[in-house]
Amino acid sequence: MKIESLKKIISSGESVTVEFKESKKKLNKDVYDSVCAFLNRHGGHLFLGVKDNGDIVGVDKDSVDQLKKDFVTSLNNPQTLNPAFYLAVEDVEVDGKTILYINIPESSQVHRCKGKIFDRNEDGDFDITNNTNLVSGLYMRKQSTYTENRIFPYADMDELEEELFSRVRKTVGNMRPDHPWSSMDNIDMLKSAGMYLKDQSTGKQGITLAGILIFGSELMIQTALPHYRTDAILRRENLDRYDDRDDIRVNLLRSYERLMQFISKHLNDKFYLEGTQRISIRDKIFREAITNLLIHREFSNPFPAKMVIEKNKVYTENGNKPHGNGIIDPEDFSPYPKNPKIAKFFKEIGWVDELGSGVRNIYKYSKIYSGADPEFIEGDVFKTIIPLTAQDTNQDTNQDTNQDNEDIKGLLEFCRTPRTREEMQEFMGLNNRGHFRKKILNPLIEGGLLEMTLPDKPTSRNQKYFSNR
Repeated sequence: MKIESLKKIISSGESVTVEFKESKKKLNKDVYDSVCAFLNRHGGHLFLGVKDNGDIVGVDKDSVDQLKKDFVTSLNNPQTLNPAFYLAVEDVEVDGKTILYINIPESSQVHRCKGKIFDRNEDGDFDITNNTNLVSGLYMRKQSTYTENRIFPYADMDELEEELFSRVRKTVGNMRPDHPWSSMDNIDMLKSAGMYLKDQSTGKQGITLAGILIFGSELMIQTALPHYRTDAILRRENLDRYDDRDDIRVNLLRSYERLMQFISKHLNDKFYLEGTQRISIRDKIFREAITNLLIHREFSNPFPAKMVIEKNKVYTENGNKPHGNGIIDPEDFSPYPKNPKIAKFFKEIGWVDELGSGVRNIYKYSKIYSGADPEFIEGDVFKTIIPLTAQDTNQDTNQDTNQDNEDIKGLLEFCRTPRTREEMQEFMGLNNRGHFRKKILNPLIEGGLLEMTLPDKPTSRNQKYFSNR
C-alpha cells in the first residue's frame, strides 16, 4: 500500500478496523488478541511503531527483522493462534521512522488466541469466550457469509477423489517434509484445512462446499452446486461463437490443470531471464489469472466463470461479492478474501502466494509479455483483462516459436562438446555476430544453460562454450 494511504489511515485514529501498537523493540503482549479479533470480525489494519494517540514513534531499526520473524512464527503456532493464519509484515519508512504494517483480512473461520475467542468493536478487542450467544452468533455469521463454509452432512467421503488426497500429501511433503498433512488421513486433512465443520446451531457436521469443490467428483459437485462450471473459450475467427471451447465442470484442482492446458494450447511462451533463471512469462501470468478465477469467485452466484482468448486480449470473468466498484489500482488496493479456506489451501500446495500477490504479478509480467498494462475491474462480476500482441498467439506464430525452441534445443545438444562462437553461429546459420551474442549467446549463459571453458577470461580468443543440459 502507498505511504500516503497508510498515513491517511493512521491520521484517522484507532477504530473497529485500525489498531496501533508501540512495539518499539519487542511485540506488545496483546498484539495477537488484535490479530484474532480482526480475523473474527471484518479484518483491519495493524500498525507497529505507532502510539495509541496516533503518534508515529517507529520501531527500533535494529529490531525490525526480529520483530517480523517473531510475529510470523507465533501466528503459525496453534498455541498462539488457532487455526493458524499466515500474514505478511511490511516495513515502511514514514517521516524518517520505520513502522511495521500488517493488513489482516476477514477470515472465514472462528479463531482463538491462546484458547480465547476475541471479537472487535470501536473500543478495541474484547474476550467473548464465555458469552455463549456472541460465540454462537459469530459461528453462524461466518458460515452464512462464506458460501464455501456451507455444510453437506450427507456427503460421503467415498465420493471424494482419493488420488487427489495422495497427490496433495506428496506435494506438501516435497515442499516441507514436516508438513502435518503428509501423515494425515483424508478426513483429518479436511478438518485441518477447515473443510469439515460442525454447525453450531444445528449440531450437524460434515464436508463443506470448499471440500467438495477441491476434492469432489464431477457428479458430487453437480449435486451440491448444479450451476457450477468454468468456460474456456477461443474466439479469434468465429466471433459469434467460438473456435475452440472446454466446458469445465470438474473440481478446482483438475480445473486448474485444464485451464493451464488450454492456455498452453493457444498462447505462445517466451524466452525470458529473471536474474539468472529462465522462466515462462506466459505461465507466470496465467497461473495467477487462473487461480484468481477459480478461488476468488462467489460460488452462490450462478454466473459461469469464463476465460476467453481473443485476438488482442484474454479476459476472465467470475461472479463476485464486490467490496468496491470500478478499476483497481494494483499499487493501492486492499485485497479481500472471497473464499479464505480455498485460497489458503491453494497457498499450502504452492499454487498461490499471499493474498493480493496475483494482481501485482499479473501487472508486472503482463508488461513484459505484451508491453501493455492489464485491467482489473471490480463489480458484481469481477473482470481481468490481459492484453496480447499478435506474437503472443499460437495462431500465426506457433510454427516460428516452436522452431525457435527446437533451434535452441539443437544448439544446446551441439554444445555438449565445447564449441567456439563461430562454430555455434555456423551451426545455426546466423551471420550477424552482434545479434547472436545479444539475443542467443548471452541469455543462454546468464540462464545457466551454457557455460564458458574459460570463465575467468570471457573475451579470450580461445573461449569455448558447452552445455551440461
